[in-house]
Order: sequence, then C-alpha cells, then structure tokens
Amino acid sequence: MKFCALLLLCLHAVSLAGRAGDYQDFDQPPHDYWKRAPQDRFSRWMNDVKAGRVQLDYSGEKAFIASVLKSLDIPASSQMLSFSTTSLQLSLISPRTPRALYFNEDVYVGYVVGGKVEVVAVDPELGGIFYIFDIPRNGQPPRPERATRCMNCHAREDTGYVPGLVVKSVIPGPTGGSLESFRQALSGHGVPLNQRFGGWYLTGVGGLTNHLANFYGRSTPQGIVRNPIPPGTMFSYDRYLVAHSDLLPQLLHEHQIGFVNRAVEATYRTRTYLDAGQGKLSPEHAKILDEQAKGLTRYLLFADEVPLPVGGVAGDEAFKTDFLSQRHIGPGGAALKDFELRTRLFQNRCSYMIYSAAFRGLPAEMKQRVFARLAQALDPGKPNPEFAYLPAAEKQKIRGILRETVVGLPPGW
Repeated sequence: MKFCALLLLCLHAVSLAGRAGDYQDFDQPPHDYWKRAPQDRFSRWMNDVKAGRVQLDYSGEKAFIASVLKSLDIPASSQMLSFSTTSLQLSLISPRTPRALYFNEDVYVGYVVGGKVEVVAVDPELGGIFYIFDIPRNGQPPRPERATRCMNCHAREDTGYVPGLVVKSVIPGPTGGSLESFRQALSGHGVPLNQRFGGWYLTGVGGLTNHLANFYGRSTPQGIVRNPIPPGTMFSYDRYLVAHSDLLPQLLHEHQIGFVNRAVEATYRTRTYLDAGQGKLSPEHAKILDEQAKGLTRYLLFADEVPLPVGGVAGDEAFKTDFLSQRHIGPGGAALKDFELRTRLFQNRCSYMIYSAAFRGLPAEMKQRVFARLAQALDPGKPNPEFAYLPAAEKQKIRGILRETVVGLPPGW
C-alpha cells in the first residue's frame, strides 16, 4: 500500500516535471507575477497596519510575533520548529536556535530568534507571495519587502516551477547544514512518514517510531552516524511562543503544501492554455486539464493518504481547539475539519482546503472540472472503483457539507 502511494506520487511529480515547459514562466504574460498587485491576505494586513486598523505589540520579540499571528488569525499552537538550514536566514539556524513556523490555510510565518520574520501568503491567482522584514525596535510599523531570492527554491521542481510552498526533509549536520535529503519534488499526504521530518524537532510522536526527526548526523568513513537531540535539550522553549513542535500541525502543514502546489500549478497551466487559445481550449489542452482535475480531485478526497502510525495521533489539545474553531458547518453539525486521528486525519475525507485561497483562485475552466469529478466520485448511486475506500455514508455526508458550505457549486450539484 505504501509503495503504491509513493509510486503514484512519483508519477505525478514526473508528469509535472515533464510538462513544465508547456506553460509560460510565472514572470511572463499572461501571469506577470512581479507586475500584478498581490491580493493575498498578508498584503491586505499590511494595508491595515499602515492605516492603524491593526495594533501590534512592540514590547519584545515574542510579544511582537504573538501579536502578528493573532492579527492574522494564525494560532501560536501551530508552532513547528526546524533546525535545518533551509531558509534565507541559514546563518542563524542550528539545533540550538531552531526556526519557528506558524500557519493557517493561507498564510505561513517563519521566525528566527534575533533574526527576521519571513512570510509566505497565498494569492488566489498568483500563488505564493514572499515577504521578509526586521522586527521593529522603535515602535514603528514593520516594513515587509517582497523577497526575490525565495524563488531559487519556491519556483522550481518542488512546486512545478510556479510560486509555491516547499517543505524539506534532510539529515542535518551538527550546525544545521544538510548531509542528505529525502522526498525531493514530493509533497502532500501521500509522502511516507519515514521520509518526513528530517531536520525538524518533533513532539507528540506517540507510536510513530520510524521517522527522521530529532537527530543530527555526523559524516564518518563508515557513513552517517545519527546523534539524537530530544526537543528542548539544546534550546529553551522559553524563547518561543509554545513548548512543543507537535506532530499534528506538521501533518496538516504537509497536507496543505501538497494541495497548494497542485492547485497553483493547475491555475498557471489553465491560464497559459486559455491565453494560447485566446480564451478557448484546444482539444489537446482540454484533455490535459481533465487529467489535472482528476489529480486534484483525488487529492481533495485523500485518495493516496498514508495511514497514521499504529495507535493514531493524539495531537496538542490547544492546536485542535484552535483548528476546529474555524469550521464550515454542514448538515447535523458535521464539517470537513472534524478529526478522526486513529487511522487517518479526518472523519469526512474531503479537504478543508477547498475553502482556501488556492482553491478559490482556480480558473473557472479548472474549478468546474473539479466540481464535476467530485460529483461523480461522491455519487453513492454510481460507485466508482477509484473511490471505493469511501463508504456510501461518508460520501453522502461529504456531499451534504459541500452543498451547504462551498460557494460556486454548479446548479443541481
């Protein structure tokens, strides 16, 4: 089962790489990534800060970060700690000074103690918009700048050559530099758990034993020797907002990155094809988009999700409360965010990312294809072998939730 999931994931990555040249570069028409005014959540937040509609706490680094997260509706409980030097601020990151990351569905914030704040916000049409700024020391509003160097990693093979999100898994050296890397160009809930978390601190692991977190490596003539570093032993949690780097946020972070990258790539491809046909799709292009919509639908419905470790995942209670506070409630009080956490992430296996900026930004020609495939996949009267893992009752519940909570469904869906 795990091998099949990985094979499907690899084939998806290969297909994207093979087609990377058939749509226009992100900085060229019709995309014009650098010329168009971003419409992401963080850009709107900056305007609110400048206008005095957002009040920030300048009394200290932690207080400032906490106020930024709160004003962006990002829970501090989503904290993840990484000590690999896979960031613009690599000189400041090590096992003794891990980088903290926080997120919601549309904004991702990175923070290095004594360093800068990094932000990736998802624009509905452009994908990832990257910012970096110093923590203000004089009570003046922050001055974020668009970060161009981020494109060296965030618009290459890992993202389908469009501005997307990247999560790395490496064996870091004693100072954080990478000795070996894993799962290149792969992202999402289909990546085997034993290939994730390298270079990250991980707490709340429960029955998950075969993972790459919580150690650094040393090169020897006999190969790489692993040295364990339990979270909190080489650094103090007092310097961070919460005292954990919990497994559950990391699982959801991985799921979100996989969806955002697939959706943004589909948006750029569809826009390129429509531009080439002056608003119309050629039969060849329509066929490719049909295939891509199929892949997006499979991802939304967790078709290739790897099972949770034996015993399931407990999850930090504060994070679960924060995550569930933003539920889109359907019939009977059910929602796509309702956890299962024994064998899989969610009770109702359709991704809550269908409410995200990345999904909203899909061109109509792609979004309607996804809606049509979702309707087919969730039709209990015409069972589709591809989605046989979804019981009829679960399909009906998902359909009911989508009908009541998703904007733009076709008439009669």
